[in-house]
Amino acid sequence: MLPSPLILQIPSSMPMTDKQLFDFCQVNSHLRIEKDRFGHLSIMSAIDEKIGNLSGSILEQLRDWSQQHNAGVIFDDNTRFKLSSGANRLPYAAWMKLERWNTLSSAPKEWFISTCPDFVVEIRFINQNLQLIQEKMTEYMQESEIKLGWLIDLQHRQVYIYYPDKLEECLENPVTVSADPVLPGFVLHTSGIWLLS
Repeated sequence: MLPSPLILQIPSSMPMTDKQLFDFCQVNSHLRIEKDRFGHLSIMSAIDEKIGNLSGSILEQLRDWSQQHNAGVIFDDNTRFKLSSGANRLPYAAWMKLERWNTLSSAPKEWFISTCPDFVVEIRFINQNLQLIQEKMTEYMQESEIKLGWLIDLQHRQVYIYYPDKLEECLENPVTVSADPVLPGFVLHTSGIWLLS
């Protein structure tokens, strides 16, 4: 895992369409590629088995809650969301209310989700640049659809909680993290996550 993404600047005379970005990501599927609001590409290392197990643990807990409540749709780290700024992001986990998902047309879902989820999770792995991920979380929280964001910092065993129009809250080595009231009743148990980090 690279401590910071490699940033590729795309000339303004050669902007990528959504379809071109999708095709570019497909032929470079061994990498994680995001686009920021300026059109720059962030190239990150592919997810290895350890990281996959870690994000899978978060998704498993989220999936169990979602199935019990039949409340929405969950997304893994392969799902691309388009922000209103033009940025194109790949959170490690996300969730969207079922009624919102059902209103989306099927066409954009082939390349990316053309709106934002209600809840996003990002992970800061060991030696990654924390400030860059915090900036991404701030970007997320400027989207009207996103009601809750978590940044899980594995290096310091901290969880940053983001709500719209509020200062983030930092939990120190929490045993559990509640997603109330956005995801009523969902509680993330972190013991397995810290062990996998």
